[in-house]
Amino acid sequence: MSVSVITMTQEDRNRAERKLRTAARVAGRHLPSGLPPILYLTDPARTPDPVVTASRLSSCYGLVYRHYGQPGHEMVAASLAMICRKRHVSLLIANDPQLAMRVGAQGVHWPFAERAKARRWRSRFGLMTASAHSPEQLRLLQDAGIDAALVSTAFPSASPSARKPLGPIKFRTLAHGSTLPIYALGGMNAETASQVAPVAGIAAIEGIEAAFGPKTQP
Repeated sequence: MSVSVITMTQEDRNRAERKLRTAARVAGRHLPSGLPPILYLTDPARTPDPVVTASRLSSCYGLVYRHYGQPGHEMVAASLAMICRKRHVSLLIANDPQLAMRVGAQGVHWPFAERAKARRWRSRFGLMTASAHSPEQLRLLQDAGIDAALVSTAFPSASPSARKPLGPIKFRTLAHGSTLPIYALGGMNAETASQVAPVAGIAAIEGIEAAFGPKTQP
């Protein structure tokens, strides 16, 4: 499986970081206390060294570690937990509450299909999120015992699992109608973050990786 690489100059990276920081301030004004304005999602193919990226994040970020059973994931999770504690970054482990407990993560992120497990683990963690890929799925998460939903696909995305993008107008309408705080996922980066920050948090993979990940050689 190939790794998608976005090459940015240091000036571009600095500009992206400033724009994301601004979007985080906007999102932080309406999100409940305890929810980081921006979530960085890892991916075995698209985030080759999440430990490096995590070491550059600030306290306005949260990190969702999605290991998908990859070899060495326990060591990576332990390293991420150590860095996140040092950087005051909230750490969630995707679909693996046992690992989350072992490394002292703040919470768990659940795929929509596993949402029923959230209530069982609610008392063990301070933060629970889940995925929603449609307005109907978001509706079903409203009373699922989670703190926020990651709603995709917000903008056009290169992800192989991306669906038809909602676009900023439909996404904002969806956010206004939700009783649950939501994050925009899919096509999120320094340029698109400002379009949803007034109504939602930001969840991104390549958009964060491009600004904070390991530098690539042209």
